[in-house]
Amino acid sequence: RLRTGYNRVFGYYLEIGRTGLETVPPYFERRQTLVNAERFVTPDLREFQDKMGRSEGEITRIEAELYREILDRVIARALDLQMLGRLLGLLDCVASLARVAQERGYVRPEVSAPRGIRIRGGRHPVLETTCTDSSFVPNDVTLGGESEARIVILTGPNMAGKSTWLRMTALLSIMAQAGSWIPAESASFGLIDRVFTRIGARDDLVRGNSTFMVEMLETAAILNNVTDRSLVILDEVGRGTSTWDGMSIAWAVLEYLHHDCGAAPGVLFATHYHELTCLEERLEGVRNFSMAVSEGSDGILFLHQVVRRPADRSYGIEVARLAGLPKSVLRRAFELLELFEKEGFERSSIPDPLPLNHLRGQMMLFSTETDAIVEELADLDVNNLTPMRAMEVLYGMKEKSEKARRSREH
Repeated sequence: RLRTGYNRVFGYYLEIGRTGLETVPPYFERRQTLVNAERFVTPDLREFQDKMGRSEGEITRIEAELYREILDRVIARALDLQMLGRLLGLLDCVASLARVAQERGYVRPEVSAPRGIRIRGGRHPVLETTCTDSSFVPNDVTLGGESEARIVILTGPNMAGKSTWLRMTALLSIMAQAGSWIPAESASFGLIDRVFTRIGARDDLVRGNSTFMVEMLETAAILNNVTDRSLVILDEVGRGTSTWDGMSIAWAVLEYLHHDCGAAPGVLFATHYHELTCLEERLEGVRNFSMAVSEGSDGILFLHQVVRRPADRSYGIEVARLAGLPKSVLRRAFELLELFEKEGFERSSIPDPLPLNHLRGQMMLFSTETDAIVEELADLDVNNLTPMRAMEVLYGMKEKSEKARRSREH
C-alpha cells in the first residue's frame, strides 16, 4: 500500500492509504493530508532529494562544459568545415542535376569562348514536365556568329509560345554555364557574362512607380550595362503606353542595341508591333522570326513552333474568344479592327455599334457551327448527288442550322 511520488511543492514523498496508517513508523513525518491517503517524508528521502538536486546541477555544468569544448573544436577547424560544407553542397547540386539529366534525357552542351548560341530541339526544363495534355514542342535557337542573326525580332499571337521560347533560351544558357546538361537534341554556347531580362508586367507603388515606369527602369538598366558577352531578353517593350509612343520606344531600343550601345550583345526581342519587322531590311544582323499558326474553319491552332518569317497578325480577338468574351464584344472588336487597319484611327470615321437584334440575325463571328455548314456546302458535289443523298444532306444541314440558332439565342 506504499507508493512514492514527486511534486514541485513538497518534492519527493511517500503516500500511504487510510487503511495502512496504523502501521506507519514513528520516523515518518506527515507532510500532506488527502481524502484517502497521507503523504510522508523521511530523512533518507530528504537526502535522496538533495542528491538529485546536486546531480541536476552537475549535469547542467557538465553539458555546458562539453558544449564549450565542441564550440572550441569547431572554431579551430572552421575553415575546414566550411570547405567541407561547400563541397557537400556542390556534390549535392551536381548529383541532383545528373539524376534529372538521366531521367529526362538531357544532353551535354558545348561551352566555348566564341560568341553565339546554337540550340537544336530545345525544351523548357520546367514546362515540359507540366504539359500533361500534350507533349512539349521543341524549338531551335540560333543567335550570334559570323553569318547568323545577332538580334531576333519575334512576332506572333498571344498564347503561341513567344515568352516560352525566350525563357527557354535564357534558362538553357544559365544551365549550360553552370555545368548542367540541358533538355535539347544538341547545343553549343559561347561564354555569357550576364542574362538581362525585361519580361512581364508589375508595378512598384510603394516607391511611386507605375507598371510602365518599372518597365522603363528595367530597360534603362539593360541598355546602360550590356556587353559583347551579354544575352538580352526583351518581351513586349513599350506596351504600357500609347501605341505610337510604345512603338517608337521599342524601335529606338532596337537601334540602340544594334549600333549605339558600344557593344554587340545577343538580343531576343518579342513584340506585337509588326511594323518593327522592317528593321530586318534596314539593320544588318537583324532577323525576323514568328510563332507558327494554322488557320482553319473552326478557328486558329497554335503550333508553338518558331519559323523564319514575320507574323502578319496577332490574333488578339481570337484569344479573347478563347477567354470567353461575349460574342457581341468580339464582333464589335473585329469590326473596329478592320476599320483601323484600313483607315487608321479617326474619331469621325468610327461607326456606331450595330443593334443587338441585328447582330443576332447575322452569322456570328468565329461561330464553329456556321463555319462547318459553309464548309460542308462548299465540299458538296451537287452533280453526282442522288435524290436520297440530297435529302439526307438537307436534313443534316437543317438540324445543324437549328442548333447554331439556339446557341446564338442563349
